[in-house]
Amino acid sequence: MGRALLSHLLLLSNQKSPRLCSSIVCYGRDQSSHFIRTGGATPSRLPLRTRTNFRCNCTVSAPEAERSVSSSSPVKKRVVSGVQPTGSVHLGNYLGAIKNWISLQDTYETLFFIVDLHAITLPYDASELSKATKKTAAIYLACGVDTSKASVLVQSHVRAHVELMWLLSSATPIGWLNRMIQFKEKSRKAGDENVGVALLTYPVLMASDILLYQSDFVPVGEDQKQHLELTRELAERVNFLYGGRKWKKRGGKGGALFKVPEGLIPPTGARVMSLTDGLSKMSKSAPSDQSRINLLDPKEVIANKIKRCKTDSFPGLEFDNPERPECNNLLSIYQLVTGRTKEEVALECRDTNWGTFKANLTEALIDHLHPIQARYEEITSDPAYLDQILSEGARKAADIAETTLNNVYQAMGFFRR
Repeated sequence: MGRALLSHLLLLSNQKSPRLCSSIVCYGRDQSSHFIRTGGATPSRLPLRTRTNFRCNCTVSAPEAERSVSSSSPVKKRVVSGVQPTGSVHLGNYLGAIKNWISLQDTYETLFFIVDLHAITLPYDASELSKATKKTAAIYLACGVDTSKASVLVQSHVRAHVELMWLLSSATPIGWLNRMIQFKEKSRKAGDENVGVALLTYPVLMASDILLYQSDFVPVGEDQKQHLELTRELAERVNFLYGGRKWKKRGGKGGALFKVPEGLIPPTGARVMSLTDGLSKMSKSAPSDQSRINLLDPKEVIANKIKRCKTDSFPGLEFDNPERPECNNLLSIYQLVTGRTKEEVALECRDTNWGTFKANLTEALIDHLHPIQARYEEITSDPAYLDQILSEGARKAADIAETTLNNVYQAMGFFRR
């Protein structure tokens, strides 16, 4: 019995007691009730989505980014978003992203990018990149982005995007990237000989775009939700590996290196579908221009595309019928460009035939896009004005970005001049 008791005591003494949770979401709280149960895993490699024994029930978000405001001034939450300057900006980009930015800029501190670095992850025309970048910026402004409320900038004009991406990549498990659905789909379409490392690491650059500015929210479409989730996990992972007390020991302020951003998915317009296939997203890369309405399409082109768009043979028109994806898509577009409610459109179009509806949709699109096209012509007639807007946007963004980047360099142990 004595031997059995001794063996039991030795076993208890060798068991690892729960460690206080050093996950960044615990800082500023009583840590006595927060633990990580590692099951023998190396703490420095947590958190990893593949380590199922990691558990942290804390919900405290990362602290606010440092901003130059007085203590009496409310600090707006920050939102970042962007569109690639490849191809023409189309109705899907506008209804799914840019149109929503207009309302966001009144409530949040907003930064809107032309993500030219993302544009080179697949084969592209180098002779057109600069021109397309300026064109996309002009469309942002023409659509209603107000530079007195929002910063508009070109991604590559703030070099911290690339620097932070490299630092983040050192903490990104390759398995996380291999699981990205968009990488699998795009690499399959492009073929192995046309796929570079940049396509695989695209989500890390996207994470850098977001985390660099201590973003609170990110407007995302359904196809980007997986990338945002990776961004959130990567923020938590880097916070765990290098933030908190570890950062403080290296001379930093401690706490979170990054906020963990939330997604903003609009109830409608988040995924505008192709005019030729109601099950495929409207895309710049689709081979047929007939599949999309470009924001700068002349009215006769818009009319022709709507006239030829795919429909069905069911009587009447209705939302949300899984057997009628094209009908749902066209009704959703009509709802968004007219500003009516879903119920109002459903009632109006319930007994409408396709010929009448297409005429109504064409008129609504032309009326909605005409002011944007007129404003675009006005902006592009003064190149110096656009250059000034982009230069000022990059300057404001760089002020925020440099603070984050320097903090990360310090926390990761770099010698800085």
